Parts: sequence; C-alpha cells; structure tokens
Amino acid sequence: MQVIATKITQNPAIVKFELDEIIVRTENFEFKNIDETQNSPLAKQLFFLPFVKTVYISGNFIAIEKFSIVEWEDVQEDVANQINEFISNGGVIIQVDENKTKKQPITVYAETTPNPSVLKFVCNKLLTKTALECKNIDETSASPLAKELFKFPFVKEIFIDENYISITKFAVTEWDEITLELRTFIKEYIENGNTVIDETAIVKTEIHQKQQEAYFDTLDVTSQQIINIIEEYVKPAVQSDGGNIMFESFDPIEKRVKVVLQGACSGCPSSTFTLKNGIENMLKDMLKDEAIKVEAING
Repeated sequence: MQVIATKITQNPAIVKFELDEIIVRTENFEFKNIDETQNSPLAKQLFFLPFVKTVYISGNFIAIEKFSIVEWEDVQEDVANQINEFISNGGVIIQVDENKTKKQPITVYAETTPNPSVLKFVCNKLLTKTALECKNIDETSASPLAKELFKFPFVKEIFIDENYISITKFAVTEWDEITLELRTFIKEYIENGNTVIDETAIVKTEIHQKQQEAYFDTLDVTSQQIINIIEEYVKPAVQSDGGNIMFESFDPIEKRVKVVLQGACSGCPSSTFTLKNGIENMLKDMLKDEAIKVEAING
C-alpha cells in the first residue's frame, strides 16, 4: 500500500498528493486536459473527475488544480484513495520516453578570424573527425546542422572541422547583429543531441580521397615531405583561425606546390598572400630548394 500525504499549498485551488518515493527525476509534467495525457494513464483517469482542472506530476508528488464547483476538504480524501488504489493495482503514473535524448550541456563561444566575413564558433566537444565544407545548402547532405544554418538568410558558407564551425556571412549583415543568435542556435542544436555531421554520408570527393593514407602512399617522396610539413607546422595555425589547408599537388618540373584553402582561409583578403609566402619560405628552407613555388587555391 502506497503512503500518500495530502498537502495544502499556497494556492487554495491546488492540493499536492505526496508519495514516499520519487515518480520522475529530471522532468516536470503538466496536463491541462484529457487530450494531453497520452503518456500518463493516472492523469487521464483523474480527468474523469468533473472538478479536475489541471494535473501536475513532478518529483514525488501529483498536484491537482480544481475548478471551484467543489471544496478540497470535501473531496481530497477520496482523490488520495483513488490515486492509492490506482498505484496499488499496478497503474502507470507516467511513461517516460527512455529513448529521448537527454540534453548534454555544452559551451559554445565565438572567435574572430583573419577573414572579416568569417566567425568561428568553438564547442567544448568533438563535432567531427572529417572536415566538411558546404558552399551552399545543396552540399549539406552529410550535415543536418549545416542545412539548418543555411536557413538563416545571412549565412553564405559553412566549414566544420574537429570542434568548431566557421560561418561565412553575406556583407549585408554585421556580426554584432547575428553572433548571439547563431551561437544560441548552435548550442541548443548540439545540446538536444542532433546530428552535426554524418561522417558515413560524406561524399568521397577527390579532396577527401587525397586525405586518405592510401593516397599518401602513392606519392613521391618530396610530396610526402610537403604533406608532413603542412600537417605538422602549418595546419594547426590555420585551424586556430577557423580554416583548413590541404595538399593538392606537387609538380617536380615546375617545383610548384598547390594547396587548397577552406573555411576562414577561403577568400580571405590576407590569407592567400600570407599562407603562400609563409608556406613557400618554410618549404624552401626545410626542403633546401629555393626554386619551390606555392599556389594557394580557395576550396
């Protein structure tokens, strides 16, 4: 037999019926009519009482708000007995969806990048192991988050890698007008357990194929050295600015190295020149070859 304590509240229309055990731990439920009681057989039964206006279920209690047609002192004992009998007969108080994804609190903060058109939104969790660049909504088949972000009229391009999302905006809007809106949307989207990137759905483009170990093994020694230098010395700095850099090709005759720029680096007024000369000088020094030239391509 369940022990039920009847408690008067500050609202004379509401009485709490407290149990000696917890009913629900993380959620509160409010039912305003019988049509809302699909997940609470108890609340549904209580609404058959003509004076029941609202049913609340939280923690270890069921609270009922009544219409003014009766006084609580006349009916509260009968209600307590009815609740007790319902539970004793194995009735379900609340059906909690076990498959419902619980919110996972995260932090998201915005960082400026060398590209004034791009802002970097950094999360405190890994979002993807495979970088993805979306120039428009048609390229978002692998990223439900990117697809949703493109619904904002000021979003022009999106680049997602590791724990950050770089967003390129159209010039018609200033960052101080939209940063909070974007940060809040991204935070709530991820906290609700939604998919950022489905890595199994990423189209294996030529760019992605070139990032695989099998492709690396087919390259000449100089190309492999260039990739290792870029990965170790250049890419970390580029990623910290919200972008990405990838080896494209090396022409041993012209001594020309082509690299692809993505994210904040793509189309940046200064990055093409800075990266080209920075990488070029580094490669000349580390490979002992002053003839090397670097060509930067926007992804």
